[in-house]
Amino acid sequence: MIHLESTFHSGLAPGLVFSFPLLATAPDSEAAPMVLAAVLLSLVFIYLASKLGGELSKLVDLPPVLGELVAGVVVGVSALHLLVFPEAGATASDSVVMTILQQIAGLSPENIGEVFTSQSEVISVLAELGVIILLFEIGLESDLRELQKVGVRAAIVAVVGVVAPFFAGTIGLILIFGMPTIPAVFAGAALTATSIGITSKVLSELGQLKSTEGQIIVGAAVIDDVLGIIVLAVVASLAKTGDVDVLNLVYLIISATAFLLGSIFLGKFFNKSFVAIAEKLQTRGKLVIPALIFAFLMAFLANAIHLEAILGAFAAGLVLDETDKRKELDQQVIPIADILVPIFFVSVGARVDLSVLNPTSADNRQGLIIAAFLIVVAIIGKVITGWSIFGQEKINRLAIGIGMIPRGEVGLVFAGIGAASGVLDKPLQAAIIIMVILTTFIAPPLLRFTFKEEEEQLGEKPDLATEN
Repeated sequence: MIHLESTFHSGLAPGLVFSFPLLATAPDSEAAPMVLAAVLLSLVFIYLASKLGGELSKLVDLPPVLGELVAGVVVGVSALHLLVFPEAGATASDSVVMTILQQIAGLSPENIGEVFTSQSEVISVLAELGVIILLFEIGLESDLRELQKVGVRAAIVAVVGVVAPFFAGTIGLILIFGMPTIPAVFAGAALTATSIGITSKVLSELGQLKSTEGQIIVGAAVIDDVLGIIVLAVVASLAKTGDVDVLNLVYLIISATAFLLGSIFLGKFFNKSFVAIAEKLQTRGKLVIPALIFAFLMAFLANAIHLEAILGAFAAGLVLDETDKRKELDQQVIPIADILVPIFFVSVGARVDLSVLNPTSADNRQGLIIAAFLIVVAIIGKVITGWSIFGQEKINRLAIGIGMIPRGEVGLVFAGIGAASGVLDKPLQAAIIIMVILTTFIAPPLLRFTFKEEEEQLGEKPDLATEN
């Protein structure tokens, strides 16, 4: 997941009742009151895009999440510029929202820049909250007992899904394209990612989250995320110093494993206390608020020990899934997810810059050739994971492999860090972005098609237990 670099300052903005300094880079600035307006207008565009994209996608029998991603591309830097971010190189003059506000309020260019930066930070934070809620919801919908049953198979799928594309991509770039070792290693590392948020959302929409295949995919994606953190730490260290920090690597492995297993183990003792607390409370939100406190605390602890916040949220969901209040809690979390999760998916799409697909640019042409290679490795390297499971005759191996394909925002993080460190040149960076775009968008319809074909062959209907 994307780590946000926003800085939260203490104290309230002078003259603004209950205004948060996050909403203004300079609290004393005349621009401060306009940040909320910018955020609100951005949310209007995000929700319109999300709903229109989801509904259109549903009309053509595709997963709504795919529509949200495509809608994000339309409103983002590739088309309408309704939602753009400074970390992607955009400026206030590129944002339609800023143009509208400038015409309404007549702010100076300096103030517009402040508003743009702060508005982007707020939307990024909301998007991060969205994916945390999504993974908490997925944890609630998952069955810990079923995940434990597929634990070994999920681990095998995750390891193969990391090792195969990493080595194939790295060696191929060195031997075929004559690329230096460090950039090749960084690109190979980007191939290891799996976006658990996108895949799990599609599985939930298809009613396949609790199927054996769904549990293997989710379990493997969680393990893959942990492995991805470790791989990213290694290649980032390699990019900075040329050496790998072995102690940091060992720390990441131990802390990730201990956190996941420890939280699930301790959760068995926490369940009864949680139910007892919820039953004693008398005011509104007596169930969902304690649950969110637990989810955010777990996410915070994971983030504090340099893991991903979503792992903590997912673990919290798994723990609370074991309580007697699970079904009631699940229903209360859904409206919160409906508010925050679309911000995440639209933001992912909005950050995608399709200009890298323009073949008229010399850099893009070279990038497109490298991208073609990376795409092949990215797809095959994940699809083969389904056949790494032995002894299971009635299992949809192709669905498992396809479920591991999307790189999503995780792949963009690799590209962003690589570019920031100076390791990736423009062609290679463009190639990674193209690979991320394609794998993110082809996986949802392919996953739906694969499960649909299986249902037709077996003459069975999908498990609708998780359909809302």
